[in-house]
Amino acid sequence: MDSESAEQPTRSDRLHTGGDRPYDPEDLVMATGHDPTPEQVEKARKLIAKEGPQVIERYLP
Repeated sequence: MDSESAEQPTRSDRLHTGGDRPYDPEDLVMATGHDPTPEQVEKARKLIAKEGPQVIERYLP
């Protein structure tokens, strides 16, 4: 990744909610503003299992 792309925020056309397509636990971690560490990914996996895929809706517009 070049330094310019590292400074640019994610374009909104690349963000999608759980209601319109599947996502991975890593996507949920990034939507919450955290780095996808193994610990954060596991927490996200458990949250998705507990609350369902709509859980991402609370983090994305």
